[in-house]
Amino acid sequence: MQYGFHILIVDDVSENIQVAMSILKEEGYQFSFAMDGEQALSLVEENDFDLILLDVMMPRMDGFEVCRRLKSQARTQDIPIIFLTAKVDIDSVSQGFRLGAVDYITKPFHAEELIARVKNHLELSAAKHLLKQNNLTLQKNLAHREKRFATELEENQKEIIFVLTELMESTSDETGQHIRRVAECSKCLAHYHPNLSSDDESVIYHAAPMHDIGKMTVPLEILHKPGKLTPAEFQIIKSHTTTAYDMLKFSKRKFIQAAAVIALQHHEKWDGSGYPNRLAGENIHIYARIVSVADVFDALTHKREYKDAWPIDDAVQYIVEQKGIQFDPQLVDIFTEHLDDFIRISQT
Repeated sequence: MQYGFHILIVDDVSENIQVAMSILKEEGYQFSFAMDGEQALSLVEENDFDLILLDVMMPRMDGFEVCRRLKSQARTQDIPIIFLTAKVDIDSVSQGFRLGAVDYITKPFHAEELIARVKNHLELSAAKHLLKQNNLTLQKNLAHREKRFATELEENQKEIIFVLTELMESTSDETGQHIRRVAECSKCLAHYHPNLSSDDESVIYHAAPMHDIGKMTVPLEILHKPGKLTPAEFQIIKSHTTTAYDMLKFSKRKFIQAAAVIALQHHEKWDGSGYPNRLAGENIHIYARIVSVADVFDALTHKREYKDAWPIDDAVQYIVEQKGIQFDPQLVDIFTEHLDDFIRISQT
């Protein structure tokens, strides 16, 4: 006995409803009935049915129209419908299946046939529902696993960047404090930028420390030279942008990809006079434009082997004077509007 299944029987002849209920009552089903299409649709709105036995030839609204309406609604489109009718011509049968019916039983009913078909379609519908629920559960589990896997990949990227940054500290003129301050300033600029998201903030924060990773390949006697560089030496210094890009460009990971672009472009200038490719304006990636401002401000306000630290006011004035020349004008505006944040980072 199939306890729990709720069946709607729709027929404009009450005797047909009684016959169907009499045949199926031993199976333990719950029944509702309607004697026209409008009443059937109203009942379906108010109840959850597991199967509908639907007469075709009814006044005002025939069974085909009832079926069409039920199949057009998301809430009712999966309810299995079995047509009960004396119409046995191929066109009527075909129309019923085209509308979405699962079966077609002719009148007068054969008890065994009606019982078997109703039972089969109820069990099939229940199995489909269970499969759908299992698929949803599986999709949620897969999404959770994919999210966890993506998080692990991001953590691996961060660890690689940390190791490379530590290595860069020991082999270049970059200090760990400078690298971290540039990352903080870059994140701050991204935070206040109207077109960037929290994901952009995270990406630039973790990628910015790699901006000068290419300096690892520059000879130490040039990198640490206290005096002015010769033109030839400066060309070697400039190569750190393309060297870093060549090292990182093949990665498919977002942090490393961002680091490759930043390393390549952070010495480009808004007016197109920078290096290595003399890019101008918005042809320079926004991440590189941001790191350019952060890098220069921090470099100016801290001592290097070849220069003393500038006063904060002088460094700020330089950034402002280079608006639209070296730096993105919008970023300079953000920098000055939130200057206290950048001074705080600089003094950390």
